[in-house]
Amino acid sequence: MSRFVSPAQLRTLIAQRTELAVLDVREEGVSARRRLFYSSVAPVGRLGLLIERLVPRRGTPVVLVDTHGEHTPRAAALLARWGYTDVSILAGGIDGWAEAGFEVFSGTNVPGKAFGELIEHRLHTPNIDAETLKARQDAGDDLVVLDSRPFGEYHTMSIPGGVDCAGAELVYRALAAAPSPDTLIVVNCAGRTRSILGAQSLINAGVPNPVAALTGGSMSWLLAGLELDHGELRTAPRPDAAALAAARELAAAAARKADVPVIDGQTLAALERESGERTLYRFDVRDPLEYEAGHPAGWRSAPGGQLVQATDEYIGTLHARVVLRDDDGVRARMTASWLRQLGYLDVRVLDDAASAALVQDAYDAGPEPLRVRPHGARAEWIEADRLASALEAGQAEVVDIDSSLAFRRAHIAGARFIAASELHAKLADLAPDRQLVLASADGVLAALVAAELSGQRAQVAALAGGTNRWIELGLPRDSGDAGNLTGDDDAWYSPYHARAERVAEQMNAYLAWELQLVEQVERDGIASIDVIDFGTATAKRSRAHLESLAERAA
Repeated sequence: MSRFVSPAQLRTLIAQRTELAVLDVREEGVSARRRLFYSSVAPVGRLGLLIERLVPRRGTPVVLVDTHGEHTPRAAALLARWGYTDVSILAGGIDGWAEAGFEVFSGTNVPGKAFGELIEHRLHTPNIDAETLKARQDAGDDLVVLDSRPFGEYHTMSIPGGVDCAGAELVYRALAAAPSPDTLIVVNCAGRTRSILGAQSLINAGVPNPVAALTGGSMSWLLAGLELDHGELRTAPRPDAAALAAARELAAAAARKADVPVIDGQTLAALERESGERTLYRFDVRDPLEYEAGHPAGWRSAPGGQLVQATDEYIGTLHARVVLRDDDGVRARMTASWLRQLGYLDVRVLDDAASAALVQDAYDAGPEPLRVRPHGARAEWIEADRLASALEAGQAEVVDIDSSLAFRRAHIAGARFIAASELHAKLADLAPDRQLVLASADGVLAALVAAELSGQRAQVAALAGGTNRWIELGLPRDSGDAGNLTGDDDAWYSPYHARAERVAEQMNAYLAWELQLVEQVERDGIASIDVIDFGTATAKRSRAHLESLAERAA
């Protein structure tokens, strides 16, 4: 039997500032319409893929949330099977929370995005609009545009002339990207959050340059009728010895101002010994390519800028212990200076000597391994050639359960799409006399769900190698949304994914949503964000520079 907590009890639990995981077990697209502020999305259909990363300690108090009780019993049963001992369900779900008079949010990565808006609201982060930036570029001004998104996003689309310099890389690389202190540094992202946090990172660190965030990021660029570049490869240079030494001093000062503890190897070992009683997350905040080339065993990859904006995707336990590392003395300290201000994490940085010692002997290489909790006993597999024959004979039905966005791009010919968490409810719509074959990108998710369904329906299998292998083999495929039975339930669709005729409308709506977060957070009163004014001279110099640009334009 599941335990229930009322909305008022959950508010009290959050206010106590002790370890607590609030897991929204609906699909991301559903959660993004109505959600709690402090929740991590962990859809019940893919819970086995996410739970070890989000909530590694099985004694952590967990509260499960859905809309009105449609998914939480199933999620509670899975957690009990995996040994989680303190699991409750929010009575009435989001509907009950709203009926109790508590604030309901929308969107994704809400704590991080609200944090960015509060930073700008309280510190008045200097901004430059798209039209002014374009005019100054055309005039040949001394400026550099640093794109604070991961390289993949930058490569897809970027401000003309922009250079990729993702989040935590900014202070690390800025002095090399703009060696003259007179160069204006403009930081952009796709919308607002990473532009604000990126620009404010440079200001907090006290770089000598004037700094500004691009108002509204690349969305505002497009809304101004300007064009973006695509497929660019430019990255900000790594610092030489002198620039690195200067960046280390700036980062160390910022960490001290934010009261970030820097711990040695012995302290880390003590935290690791206590991880059965207190949750411990260990993150390597370097570029993912550096992480894959070599990292300490057991440490997860969390590029610093993404960790600050999307904290809820990496850390499911409020008030957990978090230790960050790098190999340069800059990126971990800057990332920690932000996470401390979020107010709900116990963040430390591993000192340089201890961090280096972790990789002096053997170390791991390659991407972060995925630890999976099974949903059932065992999945039956089907090979691509067998599936192709069964489809041709009308003996099988394929359901893709992975990503509606990927399904739109390419899927097995004739397949239908159903979000993983919704498959149970849709079983009656599927032909009972044909073999049900589940497909996901690499087969991992399909195997989880197929195993869970094996006791409920005969002839269920997962496609070995997944959709990726099917496409690599050149087997029949389709594209488009025909056959998508659950729409955008599985994912939040950004304005960039909207139909061409609706892109501008969706971008304006998204930017308006970000701007209203300050008022909503203050009305709700649940956030523990504590914004620090670092008091550097960079802010004053930046505003003076932007004022001079405005005077010249007038």
